[in-house]
Amino acid sequence: MTHSRTNQRLIAGFLGVVAVVVVLGFVATRMGPLAPTRITVTEVKNDSLTPSVYGIGSVEARHSWLMGPTVAGRVLRVHVDVGQEVKAGQLLAEMDPVDLDQRLQAQDAALSKAASVVAAATAQRAEAQARRELAATNLNRQKELARQQFISPSALEGREQEWQSADAAFQAASANLQATKQESQRLQAERAAVLQQKQTTQLLAPADAVVISRDAEPGSTVVAGQPVLRLANPTSLWIKLRVDQARSSGLEAGLPAQVVLRSRPQQVLAGKVERVELLADPVTEERIAQVSFEQRPASVSIGEMAEVTLKLQSTEVAPVVPLASAHTHQGRTGVWRLKAGSLEFVAVQWGASSLDGRVQALTGLASGDTVVVYSDKPLSGGERFKVVDTLVRPAKP
Repeated sequence: MTHSRTNQRLIAGFLGVVAVVVVLGFVATRMGPLAPTRITVTEVKNDSLTPSVYGIGSVEARHSWLMGPTVAGRVLRVHVDVGQEVKAGQLLAEMDPVDLDQRLQAQDAALSKAASVVAAATAQRAEAQARRELAATNLNRQKELARQQFISPSALEGREQEWQSADAAFQAASANLQATKQESQRLQAERAAVLQQKQTTQLLAPADAVVISRDAEPGSTVVAGQPVLRLANPTSLWIKLRVDQARSSGLEAGLPAQVVLRSRPQQVLAGKVERVELLADPVTEERIAQVSFEQRPASVSIGEMAEVTLKLQSTEVAPVVPLASAHTHQGRTGVWRLKAGSLEFVAVQWGASSLDGRVQALTGLASGDTVVVYSDKPLSGGERFKVVDTLVRPAKP
């Protein structure tokens, strides 16, 4: 009896060990490291894509102005404030003219004196001309008398000398008159320069605009070119868009755009690419384009960030797979293809992609092929696998 019980215990222990081994084996092959790799697959289909380009930009004014003096000076008055609309030619601010008024008075006095000098030089020239004409008349009379031998040759020489002196005096008076006129022109030019310099102390609006910044107050000293006011044309707003150079193929003027402003994320605004800048940003590796609004939204602010999506031309029909199926294996880019019950890695040359997560396979795949989209662990080829609908395990009730 004791021997029989011992055998029963041994058999029961053996069966328990076998059960544990079976359970461990089941767990190892189904859920542990020996379990097959769970994968999801999809079928390659021929289709055409509508590629899109996405980028971030900021609202800017196409027409803006920095209003400041052309020479260093002190701000005397500022007549406008931020947000105020101004008209073309409106006085915005004034700079201290310092001594420009006194210099204009001095120029006016010098011009008055120059006018008197010109008048005197004109009278002297007229007098010299009259003397020359009288000397010429006397010389002609003396020549006629000398021809009739009524006077001596020395008397005729005296009249000729008299005419030459009168002619030299006339030439000198003419030169003096010309010099006085040139001096008057110089003074007029100097006065015009001082007047123009004074006009630059008045900052006038170059066009209808809105004041967007007031950078200096009365009493402040500014240097040449430093802005006192900043103006912008609110009807010329557009978006300065930055696009990754690697995804900028096909970027050109005229492309339709969808704009979402940060201040209104639920509203999609229509626009188009007005211009693609020739100069790219080598630091951020981005291309720059200007996108205009088809209808300018109300209350948009300059400097506001915007998300822009550009729709490119549709591509030709080619094999298309989800972008998630693209993998890198041994330095090559491609997909894992399911063929004849095994997995093989196929190198692929990728084409255009769309924002919905699809990409064209230009080489390596054909319509009808089955490729892996997701796997619960990295694939290496040759391992056991199991095709499932989803990698997410259902929650236990």
